[in-house]
Amino acid sequence: MKMEQHIAQLLYRYQCVTVPGFGAFLTEIQPAQLVESTNTFYPPKKVVSFNSHLKNNDGLLANHISQVEKTDYETAVQSISKEVSLWKNALINQQKVVFHSIGSIYLNSVGTLTFEASSQVNFHTSSFGLNTFVSPTVKRAIFEASDEAVEKVPIVLVPETTTSARNSYLKYAAVFIIALAAAGSFGYKMHINKMDEELKIVQTEVQKDVQNKIQEATFFIENPLPNVTLTVKEEKKAYHIVSGAFSSKANAEKQLKILKAKGFNAKILERNKFGLVPVLYGSYSTYAQSQLALKEIHKTESRDAWLLIKD
Repeated sequence: MKMEQHIAQLLYRYQCVTVPGFGAFLTEIQPAQLVESTNTFYPPKKVVSFNSHLKNNDGLLANHISQVEKTDYETAVQSISKEVSLWKNALINQQKVVFHSIGSIYLNSVGTLTFEASSQVNFHTSSFGLNTFVSPTVKRAIFEASDEAVEKVPIVLVPETTTSARNSYLKYAAVFIIALAAAGSFGYKMHINKMDEELKIVQTEVQKDVQNKIQEATFFIENPLPNVTLTVKEEKKAYHIVSGAFSSKANAEKQLKILKAKGFNAKILERNKFGLVPVLYGSYSTYAQSQLALKEIHKTESRDAWLLIKD
């Protein structure tokens, strides 16, 4: 398996993957975006960047290689060192080092390492299966009224040919129909009012019966169950900003004194499984707090500081 594939696998799970002696690949979560000019929706993703100043071996990449390739830790470290030598020789010869699905690194005209991220793979696991979506443009039709569309209906005047007797009959018929309609409306209102009164009487009787049943009922439990206490374990994560990891406890304590003298709430963690003692600038309870502190430390103290997330 190539080194770039090991790095890519770790970028799905970690924010920082350091290649000892070369640099570190960093990820930052970018929320979903909408480009209104093209009606294009982009899902959330991890934006990959490269920091050539983070070169200390934190053991993450070497330990991953040793587990995947079934080899010991020292052999994995040697494999990383050989691969880094090949990359550096290629860069010196003005060649571009391509990391499949991650990006490419090359030396610019000033001699500085430049990283171009690849857009082929989204390392944000929560966006798995979500692709870029282009929404079709909504077209709205506008209708304008025209004079030609209005149909002109001719008005025909019919001369009156009925007799005065017929006119009198029609007047009496109209009066009769109006009176009949008024009587029907009055009768319908009386019927509705009567139904409402009967419904109120039935509802009152039902409510009285329910109240009587409740008052007569007696509830008791002969053998009540004991109280059950449920304990919910909350998963909490700690966010540590690491100044460095030392194989010597004495060197770690020296670094601790330096950080405390500068006013940091520094501390030392227990020796990890790689035999290194991490020294922290400080610890934070939320990811947002740790990001603000890390940016400030990068500006004022050291670009080599990195974030360690522990359960």
